[in-house]
Amino acid sequence: MSETSESGRGVFTAVVSANKQIGSSFYKLRFMFSGDGAKAFAGFAPGQFAEFDLSAVALPSPEKIPPELLDTSGRSVLLRRPFSFTDVAVHGDKTTADLMYCVVGPASLRMTTLSAGDSLSVIGPLGNGFRIPEGKKYALLVAGGMGTPPLQHLAKVLSSDYKDIEVTAFAGAKTKTALPFEGRMDEISQQLGFSLREFAQFGIESIVATDDGTSGYQGFITDCLIEWLDNSDAAAEDIIIYSCGPEAMLAKVAEIAASKNIDCQISMERRMACGIGLCQSCAIECKVPGSNETVYKMCCQDGPVFDGREIIFSFQHEK
Repeated sequence: MSETSESGRGVFTAVVSANKQIGSSFYKLRFMFSGDGAKAFAGFAPGQFAEFDLSAVALPSPEKIPPELLDTSGRSVLLRRPFSFTDVAVHGDKTTADLMYCVVGPASLRMTTLSAGDSLSVIGPLGNGFRIPEGKKYALLVAGGMGTPPLQHLAKVLSSDYKDIEVTAFAGAKTKTALPFEGRMDEISQQLGFSLREFAQFGIESIVATDDGTSGYQGFITDCLIEWLDNSDAAAEDIIIYSCGPEAMLAKVAEIAASKNIDCQISMERRMACGIGLCQSCAIECKVPGSNETVYKMCCQDGPVFDGREIIFSFQHEK
């Protein structure tokens, strides 16, 4: 069953191929689309998203529910949930999509019970993804926590379609267990700068930071970004920064980019109930170029990827 609009966006059925746990609370789902869904998602760009209907998915057995979610696990999941993909691949007349999720509430908890053969209703592709301007020589991918999925997808596209661009990945989290990756590389690979398999598979070096120092550099990943830029001889116009993660980190990344006059694209996160701009629950305040005025844009429709220079981050009003 599918329903497609003229834009290619539509309501499709996705069939689960696999659901693998990759950490204490992290999982990776693989979906298969066929027919019109395969055609629509074949062109899914890094940074776009899809809305999943999880209302009919069952809860796990009580003993498998984390204690901190026992009180809220029984809540109904009425609204669709938005997710970006870590990878999209075309296999003949089929398209597969990989989705990473963290168990944080009733909806994601239900997702842990999905198994091969199960199907879900999906609306997509939605939103505007990352753009790759001409003339760039360096791309810096800065991920915080669960901000890594669209940047993993972008890493694949850059490595396959933009071989002249040198890519470096930065990944930060509060602690080692909060890094949403399947495993670290061996000691030699780490010494060479290929710490994360998800990026190393594309020949991309990675830099890791944790607040408590349990993995990689102790401190914020934005400190590593500043150090890279300070030590690089690359011209500002040759660099582009892509970032996704907690808003405080995104604000710092945008500030760093602006201070050095470097192009920066930010993938914002908001609760997106409809995904198509109707409910207007995901408004983001943005600057109007050449004036002191601001306008509100919809994260789902105008984003989720924005130019770092235009965003007024929510906490900046408090300063």
